[in-house]
Amino acid sequence: MSGGAAAEPVSGTAPPAGWLARALDSDIWASFKASKVAMVAAVVTFILVTLAVFAPLISPQDPFDPAQLDLLNARLPPLWLPEGQWPFLLGTDDQGRDILSAILYGLRVSLAVGLLGVVFAATLGIAAGLVAGYAGGALDAVIMRIADVQLTFPAILIALLIDGMVKSVMGAQLTTTIILAVLVVSIGLSFWVQYARTVRGSVLVERNKDYVQAGRLIGLSSPTIMVRHVLPNVIGPVFAIATINVALAVITEATLSFLGSGMPDTQPSLGTLIRIGNRYLFSGEWWIAAFPGATLVILVLAINLLGDWLRDALNPRLQ
Repeated sequence: MSGGAAAEPVSGTAPPAGWLARALDSDIWASFKASKVAMVAAVVTFILVTLAVFAPLISPQDPFDPAQLDLLNARLPPLWLPEGQWPFLLGTDDQGRDILSAILYGLRVSLAVGLLGVVFAATLGIAAGLVAGYAGGALDAVIMRIADVQLTFPAILIALLIDGMVKSVMGAQLTTTIILAVLVVSIGLSFWVQYARTVRGSVLVERNKDYVQAGRLIGLSSPTIMVRHVLPNVIGPVFAIATINVALAVITEATLSFLGSGMPDTQPSLGTLIRIGNRYLFSGEWWIAAFPGATLVILVLAINLLGDWLRDALNPRLQ
C-alpha cells in the first residue's frame, strides 16, 4: 500500500466569474482600451461630472446664495489680469458671482436636465417602440405616424412650444423646480422618437423568434414577454443613442436658457451664464461668456466622442 495519500478529485466546475471580471473580459472593454480618444473623452467626462457633483465642497462661493454676493465685486477680470482679485480665479459676472463657482453649479443644472431628459425620452420611446413592434397592426401604425409627424419639427421648436404653453398657463406661479421639470419634459418629448423607431425595428425581428413563441405557449402575458424577454435583446443600441442624446439634451437646454426660456438668472445653467455674458461681450468683459461657453463645448464634445465610440463598439458589423 502506498504511503502517500491519494489525490482528491478536482471539482467538475469552476466558480462563476463576477460581473466585474466578465466586464473586463468583454469585447467592449477591449475596444475601449484600444481607443485613446474614447479613454480621453471618458476621463474628461468623469472629471466634469465629479466637479459638478462635488461643487458645494470645492467651489469658492455659492452663487445661488444672495448673501454671498457683493455688487462691488461685479465684472472683475480673471485673476491673472491686472485688475483681478482673489479668490475670483476666472473673474466675476454682473452680479458679483464667481465665474468658476457659477460654472461648477451650472454644470450640475445642465447635467441634471440633460440626464433626466434622456431618461424620460428613453422610457417613453422604449415603451412606445415595444408596444408598436410587438402589437403591430393599427396600434403600430398610429404610434409610428405620430413619430413621423414629430420628426418634421425641430427638437428646439417642440421644447420652446411646450415651455411657452406651461409658462402662459402658470405665469407667476413658476418656481425653479417647476422650470427644471418643464425643461426635462420638453427635452424628453423632443427625443423619444429615436428610441421608439430603433426599438420597434428590433422588436419586429425578435417577436417571431422561438423564445417568444415559447413564452406565448406557456401562457406568459404580453407585457411579461416584452419586458422580461424581448427588451433585454433590443436594449443594446439604445445605450449608444442615449449617450449621444445626453450631449444633444445639454445643448438643447443651453439653447433654451440662452433664449430666455430655460433656467432663471438666480439659478443659472451653462446656457444662462452664456446669455448673461453675451450682454457684456462687446464691452470688454469677455470672460463672463467665454469660460462657461468653453466648458459647454468641452462637455458636449467629450460626451459625443464617447457616444460615437459606443455606437461603433455595439455595431456587430464592425466586430
